[in-house]
Amino acid sequence: MHTQPPPRPIRLSQLAAAVATALSIALAAAPAQAWQATSVRGDGAARDGKDAKDNNVQQVEVRGALNAYDPRRDDTASRIVVNRDELLKYGDTSVLDALKRVPGVTVSRAGGRGGEVRMRGLGGGYTQILINGEKAPPGFTLDALAPELVERIEVLRAASAEFSTQSIAGTINVVLKKTVKAGQRELKLGYSSAGDIKGPNANLQLADKAGALSWELSANVRREHYTRTTHNVEEHIDAAGEPDGLRLGSLPESGHILFLNLSPRLVWKLDNGDTLSSQTFVNINHFENDVGTLVATRLGPAPAYPVLDQTVSNDGKNVREELNWTRAFASGAKLDAKISATAGSPANATYRTGAGSPDVDALHELIKSNATIRGMNTMGKFTSASWEGHALAAGWDGGYQTEDDARRDRDYYRPEVVPPGGDEVYHADVARMALYGQDEWNVTKNWSVYLGVRWEGIHTRVAGNTFSTAHNRSNVWSPLFQTLYKIPDTKGDQLRLALTRTYRAPDLQRLIPHRFTSVNNNQTDPDSIGNPELKPELALGLDAAWEHYWAEGALVSLSASGRNIDNNTREQTLFDGSRWVSLPVNTGHARARGLEFEAKFPLKALIDTTTALDLRASLSRNWSSVDAIPGPNNRLLDQTPVSSTLGADYKLGRLTTGGSFVFKNGGEVRVSGNQVTYQSVRRDFDLYALWKFDARRQLRLAASNLLRQDFISASSYTSPDGSVQRSRTIYPGFTMLRATLELSF
Repeated sequence: MHTQPPPRPIRLSQLAAAVATALSIALAAAPAQAWQATSVRGDGAARDGKDAKDNNVQQVEVRGALNAYDPRRDDTASRIVVNRDELLKYGDTSVLDALKRVPGVTVSRAGGRGGEVRMRGLGGGYTQILINGEKAPPGFTLDALAPELVERIEVLRAASAEFSTQSIAGTINVVLKKTVKAGQRELKLGYSSAGDIKGPNANLQLADKAGALSWELSANVRREHYTRTTHNVEEHIDAAGEPDGLRLGSLPESGHILFLNLSPRLVWKLDNGDTLSSQTFVNINHFENDVGTLVATRLGPAPAYPVLDQTVSNDGKNVREELNWTRAFASGAKLDAKISATAGSPANATYRTGAGSPDVDALHELIKSNATIRGMNTMGKFTSASWEGHALAAGWDGGYQTEDDARRDRDYYRPEVVPPGGDEVYHADVARMALYGQDEWNVTKNWSVYLGVRWEGIHTRVAGNTFSTAHNRSNVWSPLFQTLYKIPDTKGDQLRLALTRTYRAPDLQRLIPHRFTSVNNNQTDPDSIGNPELKPELALGLDAAWEHYWAEGALVSLSASGRNIDNNTREQTLFDGSRWVSLPVNTGHARARGLEFEAKFPLKALIDTTTALDLRASLSRNWSSVDAIPGPNNRLLDQTPVSSTLGADYKLGRLTTGGSFVFKNGGEVRVSGNQVTYQSVRRDFDLYALWKFDARRQLRLAASNLLRQDFISASSYTSPDGSVQRSRTIYPGFTMLRATLELSF
């Protein structure tokens, strides 16, 4: 992978030609003979051998029922599948909350809003988030997605060729609901309440079948109103170690959030056996926030604006349409192709008023930003059945996206006057193409091997009125190897090993060299700017695991992982001569290591009992270091060193209840030689109870954050003269109570 001089843009015609060529090659390879495979495809669909029509070839292994297939146990490519029942268990209003209980996955949330999903403790783009196998659209957040719209979540610890290899830490693939139940009519009405936020939510599921046509409509709406006060402390220590600055900040805020999801789906079974499906996903969200900043200066100079009021509104609209065609050949081969289109229009408005300092003019600033995002994507996979014992597949994944953004900055009382840099516009084009091939080979009854290779290229071009046109191009060859060995003469012991080459390309916003300014600019509250010279990060990975399946539903697993990362990217703060600025830079080589333990089992696997009690536990320990950053704590940015979960579920008659405890360690991270950040330890204790009145009515109650944990973040910057600027912010935590009435009609 490398960065080149400005290349020629990838045109849509070239992209279409490449896709057509890949499809032609795949179709030409369609076999004339049939076989029945015993391997499992890495995409989580039914086993390819089950699609074969030729009964003359003897199977190596026969399973009595489809539900005997366990993707975690049987797939050569390692993955964990979180099914729909697990996602809905605690009555969560967003997928983000449900993911925090998945072993090896942590969720970082500041003040209860938004959040970032991490595998191996790594966020910041190291963990890849996909929707139906495709990269999530710009502006989309899992916080806005209701669990009811999801069929399953696939957690892939090691990369496979059919998904993008932008997955240094791993991949989380959210598969939207696809199973259609004839005559389904379900309505859920819920209400959530905490000390700082409350509001209703509703979900509707309608589905039916009419001959060859199946249809489904999923709709979800959630509205929340919040009010809270955040506290901040700023300190300055001079070069002699004496305090010479102290500011105490109080930030009262209030606002509301609205999320709306709509997902209609149509499936046609054609006369020739082909399947054609259409799935539309509409996501609308609105966020409005009024926050005041009141700074009391106890020592040293006051800030430029000790009294600051801000009103912020964000509106996001995303529409995604996907057409999927599946064809099964008489030979046992299969073609799965789809094309999707995405459109989005995020809009932001910020109104700031600041006063209180005699040295600066009063602030009356209005900032508006409106963007338009358009994109198309095509994916396809051809699975061959040419050689017995092999599951050969080849495919493509390509797309083109454009983004236009216009930002306008004005004095509220003089909107006709354009200040320097007040109007900023940019246009971005992102073209990408990937081709891959893979084979899952059953070497023996107990040993299977997965081999894959993927080439992926990305070209980004950004032009604007305040900066020179920038090009960024990367291309990566990713050879992939995974193997599964089931130890003979054991009840359920097996070993896994994976060798992968993955990467992280810089996202668009990190490449755009336009500046977002802070009001009270300092070392811990700097402006931010993109860097068009960023290089992608490239990683070599090793994963190994031992798994022991010792009873029905019982598992013990111990795994280890390592990543060597080149061109590590970090946000660093510097002084440009007039203001403090934060920008992403490549800092060189980094290493990441991890150990994970997981156990889950029903109580009846331990003792002779009829008690329906299921237990589960997990523990993850992660280490990392960056060569260019001096220690201690020079780990990858915001990595979670330790995380663990404990959980139990109990069923008695009409009552199902359970709870979970999630621990996530924090601590200091050294960003550079003179910059340090800190995040607090997190402990989440959640409980739920489900009471079934009858076959059509049930009530779900849940409580989260029963320990009322606050969220604390801090940062410090040491100047060349030895003086230190520190900032510490406390977001209050409250217990959330939820009640949901679930009806079938």
